[in-house]
Amino acid sequence: MAKLKIRPLGDKVLVKRVEAEAKTAGGIVLPDTAKEKPKRGIVQAVGDGKLLDSGERSKLQVAKGNEVLFSSYAGTEIKVDGEEFLIIDEGEILAVIE
Repeated sequence: MAKLKIRPLGDKVLVKRVEAEAKTAGGIVLPDTAKEKPKRGIVQAVGDGKLLDSGERSKLQVAKGNEVLFSSYAGTEIKVDGEEFLIIDEGEILAVIE
């Protein structure tokens, strides 16, 4: 089966979460059930931008490959070919990590 390609629409962004830390700062190993969902991810694809009243599209502030921070409950989780992704509105992205 061919690998699916996902292209977000409008001001949506496709993000792959960065894995959560398996160990605390004090050295305690955390089981999967105790790990918090990561709030960081790498942008995999971006939409064309929000459609403005003038008919033009606004340029997105993030680009493919950017590492971003988002809130815990942001976006919609999807699973494609066994991999988990988030589709997030650009407005739900809090910051770009440089």
